[in-house]
Amino acid sequence: MKAEAKTGRDRFTSRAGFIMACVGSAVGMANIWLFPYRTAELGGAAFLIPYFVFVALLGFTGVIGEMAFGRAMGTGPMGAFAKALEMRGVKHGRVIGKLVGAIPTLGSLAIAIGYAVVLGWAFRYLVFALTGQLMASDDVAALFGGVAADFGNVGYHLLGLAVTFFVMLFGISRGIERLNKVLMPLFFVLFLIVLARVATLPGAGGGYEYLFVPRWEALADPKTWVYALGQAFFSLSLAGSGTLVYGSYLGRDVDVVTSARNVALFDTLAAIVAAAVVVPAVFAFGLDVSSGPPLMFITLPGVFQQMPLGGVFAVVFFVAVVFAAVTSLVNLFEAPVEALQEQLRLPRWAAVGVIAVVAVAVGLFIEGGDAVSAWMDAISIYVIPVGALLAAIMFFWVCPKGFARAQAEEGHGKRLGGWFEFMTRYVFVGITAAVIVLGIFFGGIG
Repeated sequence: MKAEAKTGRDRFTSRAGFIMACVGSAVGMANIWLFPYRTAELGGAAFLIPYFVFVALLGFTGVIGEMAFGRAMGTGPMGAFAKALEMRGVKHGRVIGKLVGAIPTLGSLAIAIGYAVVLGWAFRYLVFALTGQLMASDDVAALFGGVAADFGNVGYHLLGLAVTFFVMLFGISRGIERLNKVLMPLFFVLFLIVLARVATLPGAGGGYEYLFVPRWEALADPKTWVYALGQAFFSLSLAGSGTLVYGSYLGRDVDVVTSARNVALFDTLAAIVAAAVVVPAVFAFGLDVSSGPPLMFITLPGVFQQMPLGGVFAVVFFVAVVFAAVTSLVNLFEAPVEALQEQLRLPRWAAVGVIAVVAVAVGLFIEGGDAVSAWMDAISIYVIPVGALLAAIMFFWVCPKGFARAQAEEGHGKRLGGWFEFMTRYVFVGITAAVIVLGIFFGGIG
């Protein structure tokens, strides 16, 4: 693979770099705070059954689709949707496509703005761990309350954004690809270090039992299946934006089928490793396996305070969290940056600058825990799955018959089975529509 196309468009230079970038986008803080909670509360190993089913189903339909769609069109959602409608011969298709493609693009920007707030919290906690303030705190809940307050973490919030946009200034091959090729392997190494320590804690066995011994009755509860679907869907970064954009930087020789399989595999491994760290650690000290920010920023710090050499492992843990957050954030911001480059012909530095200004201008006003939570819930429920649905409809239904299959098979070396059209056009599109409905009904499922 070459780093530059003849048009000058940046490219991933290796298949491994592309896969690591996609894994980086998928492996985020939800793997660390939400997956362990969902698994522990909804049947232990029994929860993993529907989760694995949905990961496989979505990986071999939606993830392949977004990668192949982006590569086929050589552009992000706005340009890709426009080209799809033009191929169909829709009147004013270019304009309509760009307007519709703005939905997943703006959704990616919006979720990134909220995610950057949480990255700022992670940076702050890393400094707390490095300085010993975390271990010395008598009230971790109050410590977090001070961080997650209105304008309570401006400096570290801006630091997180600065690191993210600095990497993005270097583009795809020299910035995002290099970042993920370093940080993703380190993320796994760091979590395995903490995992080895947690396994030696007295009482950790109860956590492993709660996590991995199946409670089969949970499979009779529809909520187990609903939340397994939500966890798989959002964990694989299906949004019609980031994965599609990354696909647009791919060469024609890349096997997107194998790439999608590897992304699903590594994302699942990351989630299981995180669960094997979090749940036994919390059980060892008799604390609550709660979901959301309190688990990462209140409960786990309480565990580190009681653990021998806890200060060292707190540093390792929050370094890994920062890595996961940064690699996810560059993916989320890439969709709007690419849109400005392609649609307004801005140079890379200018596009990154514009998005940086927007991220700061909006993000500073949602720093409070309640504000950013409401912001993230609204975007994840009403915008992100809609973007994924629109991308699926454009690629699998609007593009000419056989186009999606041809694009998915390119670089694969062999023909996909007869399942492809039915599973992508009907099952994946139907499931994505269900994610929207279920998200609204349950107030969020991922």
